[in-house]
Amino acid sequence: MIIQDVITYLEELAPLTYAEDFDNVGLLVGNRNTPLTGVLITLDTLESVVDEAIAEKCNLIVSFHPIIFKGIKKLNGSNYVERTVLKAIKHDIAIYAIHTALDNCFKGVNSIICDTLGIKNKKILLPQPSTIKKLTTYVPQMEAETLRKALFDAGAGNIGNYENCSFNTNGIGTFKGNEISNPKVGQRGEYMKEQETQISVTFQKHLERNILKALFENHSYEEVAFEITTLDNYNQHIGMGMVGELEKDIKTEEFLDFVKQKMNVSCIKHSKLTKNKVKRIAVLGGSGSFAISAAKSAKADVFITSDLKYHDFFSAENEVILADIGHYESEQFTKNFLAEYLSKKITNFAVVLSTINTNPVKYL
Repeated sequence: MIIQDVITYLEELAPLTYAEDFDNVGLLVGNRNTPLTGVLITLDTLESVVDEAIAEKCNLIVSFHPIIFKGIKKLNGSNYVERTVLKAIKHDIAIYAIHTALDNCFKGVNSIICDTLGIKNKKILLPQPSTIKKLTTYVPQMEAETLRKALFDAGAGNIGNYENCSFNTNGIGTFKGNEISNPKVGQRGEYMKEQETQISVTFQKHLERNILKALFENHSYEEVAFEITTLDNYNQHIGMGMVGELEKDIKTEEFLDFVKQKMNVSCIKHSKLTKNKVKRIAVLGGSGSFAISAAKSAKADVFITSDLKYHDFFSAENEVILADIGHYESEQFTKNFLAEYLSKKITNFAVVLSTINTNPVKYL
């Protein structure tokens, strides 16, 4: 295997096209064509983590957070970022960051929190816009079934709990080839009418290359007529945060104690406990103040997140209980999830879970 093989598995899980614009995801250090010796999974990449990778003979670090976030103008080891990158380069260790690509993945960070807390009926809290596209194309009626199947096989036509979805209209297509054309039907310069089927299918935007490949490989015309449009529909399987319900309502203090136990936190910062019992819970791993309004709109009793500032707690406005459990704490199980995922994909190379606690925040 080479490093790119691992990257392919990671991007099947969390396509980078869904990462936030501000983020820095993907292969940050190293050559994707380097032969793989082992993979180390971590939440953060620090010098100590690179040392661990060296000791474990892993030449690829898969990190949740990107070690390179802002632009680097010098590499002289003057701060922890530069020292980490220099050490990785010196020892031929690649670094891959997945961050908000996994945040926005339905099976990602927020799903892990929900599963840990027993939250059911999970839905995306902030669905990502402009991630669904529609292909409309025109094909001879005799070829329509073959083309439809190829598009479905490439990932088109999946809507929620349904697959192989399309809309089809039969009609007449017209065309006339010029003097250098090579028409499958008719002759150059001849005005033609052909019985055609218009096929429309939707697909997630990260699949566009595969969809077009299937279209061109399974269409007989020299010039394939097609249109791709980006839809305004929200994608219910891509986006930040999640909201769902507990099995039954529970006393508020009892639920917060349960969160402390399951998320391994020593304390929770929270807004005024305005509800005696809670059931509907919203979560967003990492910094989540931007989603307070969404949590209120979703009628959540509690919104679990981190990095809330003093004035953020006023935004609860007695509509939702805000619970700040800490940034590291909200994302801590992500590395376990990634290690388990890759271990199922890679059986002939070591997938090592980092033993280093990279949380920079300490509590008395």
